[in-house]
Amino acid sequence: MAEGYKENSISLPGAVAMGTGVMIGAGIFALTGQIVELAGPLFPLSVVAGAIVTAFSAYTYIKISNAYPSAGGIAMILKKAYGPTTVVAGAALLMTLSMVIAESLVARTFGAYTLRALGGDPDNFVVPVIGVGLIILAYLVNVAGSRPVGLLSIVMAMIKVGGIALFGVAGLWASGITFEANGGDTGAGGFVASVALSILAFKGFITITNSGAEVTNPHRNVGRAIVLSIAICVVVYLLVAFAVGSSLPLDRIVAAKDYALAEAAQPALGQTGFYLTVVLALVATAPGLIASIFAVSRMLAMLTEMKMIPHSHFGMPGTFKDHTLVYTVVIAGFLTVFLTSAASPRSAHSFTS
Repeated sequence: MAEGYKENSISLPGAVAMGTGVMIGAGIFALTGQIVELAGPLFPLSVVAGAIVTAFSAYTYIKISNAYPSAGGIAMILKKAYGPTTVVAGAALLMTLSMVIAESLVARTFGAYTLRALGGDPDNFVVPVIGVGLIILAYLVNVAGSRPVGLLSIVMAMIKVGGIALFGVAGLWASGITFEANGGDTGAGGFVASVALSILAFKGFITITNSGAEVTNPHRNVGRAIVLSIAICVVVYLLVAFAVGSSLPLDRIVAAKDYALAEAAQPALGQTGFYLTVVLALVATAPGLIASIFAVSRMLAMLTEMKMIPHSHFGMPGTFKDHTLVYTVVIAGFLTVFLTSAASPRSAHSFTS
């Protein structure tokens, strides 16, 4: 295992790809339908509102990352503002835990889509097994170092963005650019809740800040990477929103909310489009998980180095970074299995119907 952080090992394109890789991951395949259910026909506006709110948060990250690039991310921001207090450490750990929970959900999504592509039942016990297998693969890629993570992110990001853009263009072309998702009532509470989900879809940009210690020319490129990744995702999300809204009426989007993109691909591309979208979902989730595990392990290592959280190596060799990578993978794998019992049978059934 590599010792310490490798400076200048992540290029600007690599950092942008890591950010978009986490954002354009499982979220866009699962959250699109959830946002539509809450926002109704106003769901494209919800995406725009989420991007605006995210921009204010991103501005803070950009300013502090340009001044103090590190692997600490939100922990570094809070420490600079309030000092190395217990509250700051707790807040940073809560952020880290939320990212690990998201990783377990991404792993389960990968398992469900894999079985769907093979014609299996996504409610099968094999789903968490496949998810844990993906987490182990992510561990092996991360062990290889930050450069392979960056290169893999670039390649996969190009495939994902290109594939989703193709889906969006095909959906708009097949529908004659007519918006079918009309009707339905949208309350203020539902719209606000949908904006919260839209913000969650943009959350992945913080992966870039957690890699600040390894980005080339970090005082400039961390901020640039955040801006570029969010801008790319805004364009992709809006293209997807209008493509889905043009292909399906509102009730069908809500009925297929757990696989709305795959359902929306059918009118334009037929059953082949459905399965191509499933394959695209697999391509999207895997590198997003790899990049997220990379960021979380870096953040935990920085918290340890700042002496804000206790640490035990449990007899393992290597650096803090090596140990926190193992901790991240073990917790994510445990949650992937544990969340099996918490998964919605209704959602799994609707996915196979």
